[in-house]
Amino acid sequence: MPPTKHSQTNEVDLDFARDWVEFPDPVDPAELWKCDLTWLTSSWQCIYGAGCKGIFEERPFDGCCSQGAHFTGKEDEKRVREWAARLTPETWQFFAEGQPAKSKGKLDITEKDDEGDKKTRVVEDGCIFLNRPGFAGGEGCAFHHLAIREGVHFVETKPDVCWQLPLRQSYEELDRGDGNKISVNVIGEFDRRSWGEGGEELDWYCSGNPDAHIASEPLYITNKTELIAMMNEKAYEVLADICDQRMAAQSALKSRNLPLFIVHPATLEADRLKK
Repeated sequence: MPPTKHSQTNEVDLDFARDWVEFPDPVDPAELWKCDLTWLTSSWQCIYGAGCKGIFEERPFDGCCSQGAHFTGKEDEKRVREWAARLTPETWQFFAEGQPAKSKGKLDITEKDDEGDKKTRVVEDGCIFLNRPGFAGGEGCAFHHLAIREGVHFVETKPDVCWQLPLRQSYEELDRGDGNKISVNVIGEFDRRSWGEGGEELDWYCSGNPDAHIASEPLYITNKTELIAMMNEKAYEVLADICDQRMAAQSALKSRNLPLFIVHPATLEADRLKK
């Protein structure tokens, strides 16, 4: 069988054994959290501007922003519009392109994809909010820079899908067998398949790539703010405690090399390359 397109980018296989944990939500016991410990204790970090090759080979400076961002709903779009109104020509390269066609109209920042779903506009082959290399106001996401200037976390300024990545939240329903069903909130890895049908066609992707597994702290710590926003603070505390115990146990077992914990293969490969 010929190699897949992304086998040439050092990415690990998408399917491998993982460790998961389930626990009831402390705020709402009728809800259950199911979390991928293998992913959340990995050493992944965003390497935009520090080795990221972009999802398309011909646009390496775009990172994962070439196609624009789909909104999760009306509230997401409303919040993004409010923050976009704070951008200026000095901080947003495509400020002029985003202005309303009519006086007092809405910012012209959205479009619909082929299936009719709303997303941020694509301008010059990239998201309208992506400042290109050389822009004096700073390259990269205009909302990311805005968050820094405003002294807030970018979970407030960016579209939901942008700040959530590389975390993926999905939902399941569990039949307990007693006639009752419970809602399950799943948090796992936003791998290339999470992009939909075009995921396999991305030229490069980070979540399964050892190049991006270089963080000094595990993902559940570095992405604490994002996880709290996706869960709630008390649920995150339960998750963090479980992850802390897992990391401590892994560390204690390293000298004995007992395979009791499934470590993300991209983290393992990154560790091997350091030696």
